Amino acid sequence: MSGAPTTGAGDAPEAPGVDQLHATVQRIAANVEQVLVGKPEVVRVALVTMLAEGHLLVEDVPGVGKTSLAKALARSVDCTVSRIQFTPDLLPSDITGVSVYNRQTESFEFRPGPVFANVVVGDEINRASPKTQSALLECMEEKQVTVDGETYPLSAPFMVIATQNPIEMEGTYALPEAQRDRFTARVSIGYPDVKAELAMVDEHAGHDPLADLQPVADGAEVQRLLQAVRRVHVSTEIRRYAVELVAATRQLSELRLGASPRSTLQLVRAARAQAALAGRDFAIPDDVQAVAIPVLAHRLVLTSEARAARRSTTDLVRQLLSRTPVPRGDTERERR
Repeated sequence: MSGAPTTGAGDAPEAPGVDQLHATVQRIAANVEQVLVGKPEVVRVALVTMLAEGHLLVEDVPGVGKTSLAKALARSVDCTVSRIQFTPDLLPSDITGVSVYNRQTESFEFRPGPVFANVVVGDEINRASPKTQSALLECMEEKQVTVDGETYPLSAPFMVIATQNPIEMEGTYALPEAQRDRFTARVSIGYPDVKAELAMVDEHAGHDPLADLQPVADGAEVQRLLQAVRRVHVSTEIRRYAVELVAATRQLSELRLGASPRSTLQLVRAARAQAALAGRDFAIPDDVQAVAIPVLAHRLVLTSEARAARRSTTDLVRQLLSRTPVPRGDTERERR
């Protein structure tokens, strides 16, 4: 939907319990899976990112459903949605907005850009220049926009879902490290298996499933879900486990750049969201492990030697998960 962003925060009732949260999120997941057939794991990561109050980067080759995933998740929540098609000639002001002189009032008026929405879908973000990409840095981290010295807050909930093609393809720019680090998670959709692709042909060849998609939640309900996720308990052992995983990335010889402290915060938030998605009000080590690869892998920068040896950051995170000692304490008992 379009219009003024909705906050749903001022008069929101008490946050729902974990059971109600789980039921609502399952409705959203089922809605998205009507469009993205045969990719439940991708949908899970997208929902975890939303519940973690983060931003999602969808990276893959053209034609596998990147934009469809972003649009389906946006349309499943009845709040304000905007779409930005990133191109090489796009300017930062085309995203954030611009101050325009009003002759009647003899003053400048700010005209908000498409970033002033609850869900912002950025299509092919790496086709724009780094200068234009940087327009999203403040929006994603501080949820505000500064134009001509004036700061304008963005309405909550606020989520950026960006798609990008592999950087090896013609006409693309690699995302700067600071930009990648602001995405809570990265997901690659991949090609569907034969069964899923056949089902897609049978169901989607005659019509666009996005056209029939109806919202199953609204902005106010999402705000209440986020409040419930914030109350999910994360024990000292789980927090230490997340810190040790992130710190271990900074010691790997295959990496030129390890994960940042922001990564640790995002990892804990994503683990909390994963626990809520699983129907629990406390996090366990499995929750951290379930989100570690999508949260950490895209933030790591390989050395030239590691790239030549065809190492991947996903494999390195997987190795760290197998090496790092898993806490054995009773996290549920501490919660009580």
